[in-house]
Amino acid sequence: MTEDLKEFVHERFRRTDGKLDQLIDLFTGFAQRLGSIEQQVAALRTDFAHLREDFARIKRRLDRLDTRVERIEKRLGLVEA
Repeated sequence: MTEDLKEFVHERFRRTDGKLDQLIDLFTGFAQRLGSIEQQVAALRTDFAHLREDFARIKRRLDRLDTRVERIEKRLGLVEA
């Protein structure tokens, strides 16, 4: 009877150990995927920062062009001074 109990306990530990190994593999995969997602989010943030920079540059250029057009219109008498 004691031998059967020992075998039963060992079998339960083997099953539990196997399940823990599966969970560790699963969490390792999740950790790798999460790391990949974090890198992609960081890259997106960088891309958005560059877009903001580009938009600011375009806005400055449009403002300068607007000023130049106003001066030209005034010089040509197309608008009141």
